Amino acid sequence: MTSGPSAAPSTTPDTAACDVLVVIPSYNERDNLPELIPQILALGRGYCVLVVDDSSPDGTGQIADTLAAASNGRVRVLHREEKEGLGRAYLAGFQQALASDVPLVAQMDADLSHRPQDLRTLVGAMLPGVDLVIGSRYVPGGATEGWPLPRRMISRAGGMYARAVLGLPIHDLTGGFKVWRRDLLATIGLPEIVSDGYGFQIETTYRAVKRGAKVVQVPIVFHDRVAGKSKLSRRVVFEAALRVWQFRFGR
Repeated sequence: MTSGPSAAPSTTPDTAACDVLVVIPSYNERDNLPELIPQILALGRGYCVLVVDDSSPDGTGQIADTLAAASNGRVRVLHREEKEGLGRAYLAGFQQALASDVPLVAQMDADLSHRPQDLRTLVGAMLPGVDLVIGSRYVPGGATEGWPLPRRMISRAGGMYARAVLGLPIHDLTGGFKVWRRDLLATIGLPEIVSDGYGFQIETTYRAVKRGAKVVQVPIVFHDRVAGKSKLSRRVVFEAALRVWQFRFGR
């Protein structure tokens, strides 16, 4: 399903002063955004935030607007009319990012599972010649905390499965904590991407590698969400399992 018309961002950050635009999809994250966004802004003046809210019924969008109004132009909110999945939300955010001149575009979860201090580490790894930095749970120094063993096994096995099918040297293909160089993000064919959830994370990285991007994997500590409910479903897992074969043998 394609995305319908969306309202304009509620505020527009001074992108000329932003080195990193952090895209954060949100749906029912009212308890997490007030903690997450100030932590990101505290990393430095070069960090700006774009919240992409899919009309959260719990009022997340309104809370994001309040945070934006107090941010001196460093936070904006893209309100979308309906919930269409993580992949569609990221694509909408990436398109907004590419309309600006921000050199680096980061993506991270809204549920505090990705730590802002690790975001600084990822940005620091974006050295000259590097195109994409991936925060990885599965390289030395990385870890997952708070997940029960079955979920850790599903995540680990899913990443290994995708890696084997696609033949990629990436250890955490299902992870969604990344920093993109803008020039690379503009060339991976965002309008052609139809996958969601884990499949979206796998596909975007696969497209980057196929473009010849230099990818760096940085260890992170992934924490289970602090508040709210996980959006993980069996459909998301099965879609990713099937999609990798389409990526492998597709166009």
